[in-house]
Amino acid sequence: MLDSSLDLHPQVALRPEPFGALAYHFDTRKLVFLKHPDVVRVVQSLADHDTVAGALAACDIDERRWPSFDKALTSLYESDMLYDRA
Repeated sequence: MLDSSLDLHPQVALRPEPFGALAYHFDTRKLVFLKHPDVVRVVQSLADHDTVAGALAACDIDERRWPSFDKALTSLYESDMLYDRA
């Protein structure tokens, strides 16, 4: 997933919350909790970078945390909150 070019699905809206954000998919009506502000920051910056790894680096996420972000972003991808740009 780290080498993927992902972006927030056009039908998904993020609503900021103290814990992170709520992601709502208007087509599927799925609601997902983004439970950390760093995850929200990375998701919001995906469109500005060629890869997920590029977004993580640009957001100053410590590389030791990348596996947990990979898992979170994979889950968001599998629930159609994120999509492949390529």
